[in-house]
Amino acid sequence: MTLPDRRNLIADAAIGTVAAAGLRGLTHRAVDAAAGLPVGSTSYYFRTRGALIGACYLRLGELSLADVDRWEAEYGSPDPDAAAEALAALLHHWLTTERERQLARFELSLEATRRPELRADLETAGLAARSRAAALLATLGAPRPARAADLLVAWTDGLLYDRLAGATAATRPAPDMAELVPVVERMLAAALLA
Repeated sequence: MTLPDRRNLIADAAIGTVAAAGLRGLTHRAVDAAAGLPVGSTSYYFRTRGALIGACYLRLGELSLADVDRWEAEYGSPDPDAAAEALAALLHHWLTTERERQLARFELSLEATRRPELRADLETAGLAARSRAAALLATLGAPRPARAADLLVAWTDGLLYDRLAGATAATRPAPDMAELVPVVERMLAAALLA
């Protein structure tokens, strides 16, 4: 296994550990066990807990951008009418198949509010997402793509948080495409006017 593969394996195991046990469960030993690696492997690659959390931020950003790449490959460069369906499909993927990853992302993001030394890696991942959203919105005709991207990312995160961890998340089923498409249509329409 190459160095980047081992680092990704550890970061993926750390993300899974956070999703399952929260930040209290995030230890080097727990990640070693989750990754199926010998004890001490995680601390070899990520000496401190902060370094391990930073690796999680960067890996989460990388995985989210890979999801966007797959979405763009499947849907192509959407026009405003098709964009809502395509973005709804991406959100549905994050709310179902990648539910645990999104929960870990929210928990890890909160940690950076308490530990300023972790902000840089979180900001790197967040700026990459906003850059991709701005490029998409520019293609769709947004007059101020960066501003529109900030709004779209905030609304998207709000929807994800509400449906995954909000007050009624445990009692509501994951939304289907019929529910998501009209919501995303409204989000995109508002973002394009920003």
